[in-house]
Amino acid sequence: MTTTAAATAEAARSAPRRRGRAAGSALVRYGFIAPAALYLALFFGYPIVKNFTMSFQEYTSATFFSGVAPFVGLANYRAVLADPVFAKALANTGIFTIVSIAGQFVIGMALALFFRKSFPLSGVLRSMLLLPWLLPMIVSAAVWRWILEQDSGILNEFLSAVGVISSPIPWLTSSDTALIAVVMVNIWLGIPFNVVLLYSGLQAIPEQLYEAGEIDGATGWAAFRHITLPLLRPVVSVVLLLGVIYTIKVLDLILGLTGGGPANATQTIATRSYEMSFVEFDFGHGAALGNVLIVIALLFSVIYLRANARAAKKG
Repeated sequence: MTTTAAATAEAARSAPRRRGRAAGSALVRYGFIAPAALYLALFFGYPIVKNFTMSFQEYTSATFFSGVAPFVGLANYRAVLADPVFAKALANTGIFTIVSIAGQFVIGMALALFFRKSFPLSGVLRSMLLLPWLLPMIVSAAVWRWILEQDSGILNEFLSAVGVISSPIPWLTSSDTALIAVVMVNIWLGIPFNVVLLYSGLQAIPEQLYEAGEIDGATGWAAFRHITLPLLRPVVSVVLLLGVIYTIKVLDLILGLTGGGPANATQTIATRSYEMSFVEFDFGHGAALGNVLIVIALLFSVIYLRANARAAKKG
């Protein structure tokens, strides 16, 4: 009885100490998290909230002087959806995103499979492949603008020299070829991202699986279809999802190459939102169109992730 009573008293005395240590440990954890949470709130949360509120206001350049931004409800959204350029920008965004992602992924997968085989200078070549990814976007746009220049661009000079064309192609100044040129440059820029992630995924696949597949006759395309693709599915999901989210909002590349022209041939939702905000100085309309772009990206993400989850369950 005495021993039990003493143990109970000791437990009662140690309980506050344990609670104190637990509280101190939690305080330390929250202390480490606080700077990151504050950074996210200031530099990510506030701009998103501010953009959302601006989309419901008549927010123009005059607002910076008067401080007055009247609430207009859904008027900004109705205006941007009724904008005659919106349909063209939406179609261009879809074409630009789909073709870019398809081109980047196919070429990136082919290069990743190529570099999976060991050969001399493979490391050097992989390093050189990262150069387009490391260059600032506006620098890449300036270089490609020079390459694609109609009269003295190196691409037209090369095609003329090998007899492919008889007259220079107006890559960036014709509404028929401008979007093709912009997509081509964006594919070039996105290939390193695809190669790096896909190559990392391929390296994680055990070589023994391919050896076992060869015994069952799974070589070449059969091995790729039944071994590589299923095991690479998580990486492919990340590559495609991040690629779409990144591509759908590309701005500086298009501005550096064509500025959205000619005749809105390369105008996308991202460039139109920029134009409304910083050329026409109608920040309310620009914010509303920016939110439309966010909704489109979120819808695609949800649909894609659900479809991918269903495919994974089916095996």
